[in-house]
Amino acid sequence: MTHTDSASPAPAHEIETEDHVALGEDYALTASFVEKVVDAADDGDGMRLRGLLEDLHPADVADLMGFLTSEHRAVVVQWLPPELLADTLPELDDGIREEVLERVPHLTLAEALQELDSDDAAAVVEDLEDDQREKVLAAMPEVDRAAIESSLGYPEDSAGRLMQREVMAAPQFWNVGDTIDHVRRQGEELPELFFDIYVVDPVNRPVGGVAISRLLRAPRETPLIELMEPINAIDVDVDQEEVAYIFEKYNLISAPVVDTGGRLVGQLTVDDIVHIIQEENREDILRLAGVSDEDRSSGVLEIVRGRVPWLGINLFTAILGAGVIAFFEGTIQQIVALAVLMPIVSAIGGNAGTQALTVTVRALATRELTSSNAVRTFWRELTVGLANGLVLSPLVGLAAGFWFHDWRIGAVIATAMILNLLVAATVGVLTPLTLSKLKFDPAVSSAVFVTATTDFFGFLIFLGLATIVLL
Repeated sequence: MTHTDSASPAPAHEIETEDHVALGEDYALTASFVEKVVDAADDGDGMRLRGLLEDLHPADVADLMGFLTSEHRAVVVQWLPPELLADTLPELDDGIREEVLERVPHLTLAEALQELDSDDAAAVVEDLEDDQREKVLAAMPEVDRAAIESSLGYPEDSAGRLMQREVMAAPQFWNVGDTIDHVRRQGEELPELFFDIYVVDPVNRPVGGVAISRLLRAPRETPLIELMEPINAIDVDVDQEEVAYIFEKYNLISAPVVDTGGRLVGQLTVDDIVHIIQEENREDILRLAGVSDEDRSSGVLEIVRGRVPWLGINLFTAILGAGVIAFFEGTIQQIVALAVLMPIVSAIGGNAGTQALTVTVRALATRELTSSNAVRTFWRELTVGLANGLVLSPLVGLAAGFWFHDWRIGAVIATAMILNLLVAATVGVLTPLTLSKLKFDPAVSSAVFVTATTDFFGFLIFLGLATIVLL
């Protein structure tokens, strides 16, 4: 597949379409520009729309689509130049892309996909309905169709699905001059973006790589085997999160992808990895909050369906906490001050637990926390929890004692705070560690469990101590 390079974004003050500035100083689309596009779409002024959009970077067009209604997007898509449409499709949010694809004729879409690298084309085709996918693939040249079908044959979120099949390789016996001449002859067949020439053996297994910058500095007669360096080959079935970790750990900008026989089948480049890292971080943040994958195109019902189950679980855990309070109803009736102070104990425990949980989940994601240092990490967080308690509890204890004129109340809440902070540190570390050990995503449901546990034990410890000491 060939690809037409899009212009790199110019400084914000220089990006204008016709008589209107499109981007502000922060590289975000201006509200006035979006309004211009909406007005042109309302008027059905296609030429005006094309004039507004044709100089935008594909990423900015994709951003614009997120600000438009479904009706306005339907009009805008019709007037996007074919090359700009092709480059914009991979940049769109998944929900918006599915909607846009429904409105693009299959012949237009087939032509646009031929302008993309195989990884981007496969990502677009994946979102098509089965009948539309068949029509689009049937309208494409056999070579392009085979490349997309091959990519879709790999597991979702695997290196095979993410890789681009366009890759530059050279046999071991070539020298620098042979390689440079070969690259020049490729013309439009060159990958859109590549940083290395992979040196392969007679059965197409990569044995090393030569950076383009090093290749261009070497004399033409230099053999490639004298220039090549070790490579980090990635198997096609490796998960994308593992791929991102490999790139980050070894500071890679590209890496070859090999099949089960070790043969070169494609490459991954750093632009793909940036997207993966953002996607994985976004998923972790949303899951920690008990929120499903949402974007600007998500409807109200879709968002509600994603959030209600977690709120229901939260409601159940809140009832457990209420049960503890009900159990000590008699104590609270006799000492009303306890009802005033209970939220302090639960709140400080919940916040401390969330802190420990966030740090632990992040450390697990970046491989900074493994079985080799899990015990040390646990004791460190427990010590931090104790230190926080020793700093904060005297302040709260003294304030409560003066407020209610009873030093025993101050002692009870101070002790309860220290114990609950220890509970928070314990569950904040052990919950994600346990889920990870059981092969579950540690970000899922951890926050709900940690908050429920700190509330439950916070009430139990505080009211239990109050019953023993004050009654």
